[in-house]
Amino acid sequence: MIANPVFVTVTACVIVFLALCTVIGFVLARHVSAPAARDTVANLNARIRSWWGIVFVFGAALLFGRVVTLVLFAILSFLSFREFMSLTPTRAGDHRSLFLSFFVVVPVQYWLIGIDWYGLFSIFIPVYVFLLLPALSATAGDTRDFLARNAKLQWGLMLTVFAISHAPALLLLDLSRYQLPDALLLLYLMIVVQISDVFQYVFGKLFGRTRLSPAISPSKTVEGLVGGGLTAVLIGAALSGITPFSPLQAAGMSAVIVIGGFFGGFVLSAIKRDLGVKDWGRMIEGHGGILDRMDSVSFASPLFFHLTRYYFAT
Repeated sequence: MIANPVFVTVTACVIVFLALCTVIGFVLARHVSAPAARDTVANLNARIRSWWGIVFVFGAALLFGRVVTLVLFAILSFLSFREFMSLTPTRAGDHRSLFLSFFVVVPVQYWLIGIDWYGLFSIFIPVYVFLLLPALSATAGDTRDFLARNAKLQWGLMLTVFAISHAPALLLLDLSRYQLPDALLLLYLMIVVQISDVFQYVFGKLFGRTRLSPAISPSKTVEGLVGGGLTAVLIGAALSGITPFSPLQAAGMSAVIVIGGFFGGFVLSAIKRDLGVKDWGRMIEGHGGILDRMDSVSFASPLFFHLTRYYFAT
């Protein structure tokens, strides 16, 4: 990957973009005086600092290859699942199911990607694990809130492990018309979904007037969604050269990523409101927890993976 000119060019563009954002944030911090505006700029600069770390870690994983990339996403799934379950009440009767989920289900799901076993990868969690976990939980003899407890456990696995694992699963696709490294397709997904998130935030702060759903996500606005979504679609279309898609197809795929990513964040925000929390955690400065950054990926990656596989894989 380090010798691939396309990867080098895209990486350079990302670094230049982050450097420009860093300079803008520095200037704004020196010239903004209103308390509310200073808080916004401080949050923006915290997010930019975190993005430098995110880009470094993700870029390094791609450079070191498929195994390291799978390990990285397995860790992200593990941490996201831990955040989800930490905010969801459990009982002693769930301990065996939780142990199995964390230390067997997560590694097996990513191992199946590593050995290119698509048939089992696609049904391992939604069929076998979903049947096994409530059966195992029932053996504990604890029936209090049994349905709710098991539904939360299954939903957490679906969001944080099964759905997110579709992002690195792009590495197992056999795309005959695609002559570039498969890692670039994963890079494309992550760029579009995160650009959409970033510019929805920026457009929302600059032009947001119409609240989309104040009860679920007070910060999300129609203007932010439209402005950020269109920006991500345009950038996605411009990056069609690193994909097997034509510019028009790339725009369509980017629109799917944007819509999926939006509903990922929206649904996870609804769950947070239900649980009475603002963020899933505090691991990433300015962003919250790991799941606060992976919520969009959880909805966007399965859609992108299966559309790509259906229309472009051999």
